[in-house]
Amino acid sequence: MRFKLSEITPGRIVEAISRRVKGLPNAMAWQSASDMKDKIRSFHNIHKGQRCFVIANGPSLKHTNLSLLKDEYSIGMNRIYLLFNETFKTTYHAVINELVIEQFRDELAELECTKFIDWKKRDLFKGTDMNMLYISQALDDGFSADLSEKVYSGGTVTYVCLQLAYYMGFSEVVLIGLDHSFKDKGTPNKTEVRSGDDDNHFHPNYFPKGVKWQLPDLLRSELAYEKARKAFEKDNRKIIDATIGGHCTVFEKADYNSLFSK
Repeated sequence: MRFKLSEITPGRIVEAISRRVKGLPNAMAWQSASDMKDKIRSFHNIHKGQRCFVIANGPSLKHTNLSLLKDEYSIGMNRIYLLFNETFKTTYHAVINELVIEQFRDELAELECTKFIDWKKRDLFKGTDMNMLYISQALDDGFSADLSEKVYSGGTVTYVCLQLAYYMGFSEVVLIGLDHSFKDKGTPNKTEVRSGDDDNHFHPNYFPKGVKWQLPDLLRSELAYEKARKAFEKDNRKIIDATIGGHCTVFEKADYNSLFSK
């Protein structure tokens, strides 16, 4: 057990209960979303046996040569598109945090890659964007092998991306940008308003001044990552952490540059 009983605070318990109660109406609506479930099923095992990179958004990306990913499959998240250029764009994109979706809706809608967005925020996106898919967050914690039914948040969109990679059949997943360290400290999941440059991510305007964001719950994330590692290992697949200077200790480590043919 990686946590102390003292870390199970009343605030964590209240947040968990609130999350479940608020999610009930959308969870019920998801039961009849047969068309969307069919769209998600079309992605099942489409990359069976292949490799992908899951790209988190830590400051270490400033020291990571992303142009090496030009011919690789990749899953990005939240505002990774701030780094898009002629040599780097992600294959897939995932966003489940409601604040991110609400505040950057227009930018997300413009992304041309396949996007996986929280089902609860589907009404924010109108039109016929065939690249937009919605996934339904479960009300408890676990690891989902069937994203057409549910996905678990684990307190971080990185965990959602790992479940996406598993569902698509990737046999090897390489994590980068998973610094697992934040300069801002405080109560996990508490919503705050940025008052200056963002030092927690790869860009100073990742969450610019005046934008709402939530403090991370690193403990919950670690517990979720362990579930992901065990699920992959049970299926003879693996997750490798190639983050430059990353602080997460859950996954096998690798040197990023060594993963590419010379």
